[in-house]
Amino acid sequence: MQQFKRYAVYFAPRPGPFADCANHWLGWDTALGQPLAQPQLAGLPAPVAALTADPMKYGFHGTIRAPFRPAEGLGQPQIEASVAALAARLPPVVCDGLHLENLHGFLALTPLGDETALLDLAARVVEGTNDLRAALTPEEIAKRRPQSLTARQRSLLDHWGYPHVMEEFRFHLTLTSRLAPDWAEVTQTVLAAHFAPVLPQPFVIEDLCLFGEDMAGRFHLLHRYPLSG
Repeated sequence: MQQFKRYAVYFAPRPGPFADCANHWLGWDTALGQPLAQPQLAGLPAPVAALTADPMKYGFHGTIRAPFRPAEGLGQPQIEASVAALAARLPPVVCDGLHLENLHGFLALTPLGDETALLDLAARVVEGTNDLRAALTPEEIAKRRPQSLTARQRSLLDHWGYPHVMEEFRFHLTLTSRLAPDWAEVTQTVLAAHFAPVLPQPFVIEDLCLFGEDMAGRFHLLHRYPLSG
């Protein structure tokens, strides 16, 4: 059995045209744990591999519970059981759709419409998985650049292990690394046309997906738990 050093709870689309398009864009199939051929799209400022170097290792996903090391004494079976039980208590979330947005230099798909239910889902997942994670080490805290965080974000980091949770949470599906402004503008135009035919309307989060990070830093989809509350 493959060993994983960290786990995370993500959204990942169910198999279909949207998932296929996104997985090929990033060049990584999280379910199979295999690289995929990336598309060759006219008009991009660089090869797709150069534009997606950072998000590629994570695969296509939306973070709900950021990656964490398991608490002492917990293994994958206990984490699986906890996430499965959590998904059974929570209802699916529906938003109007998705659109492509520049988030401070990287391109991502973000929800359209009322996000109240989505924010509630994210908060309940963070709360419901907090006892699964080990306490942050000084090195892990340093990686979050605490000096750049607001007082509230630092408090969230200390309490929940991640600064962008609760009212600081913003759901997004990352598609590129951070790009120079001129590259981002051109890439956004090309990507918007590429994804337009497959973007879901409405956009539904219907599962909690447990991911594992392997020893090489690649993320794998381990289990998909339907939201059935």
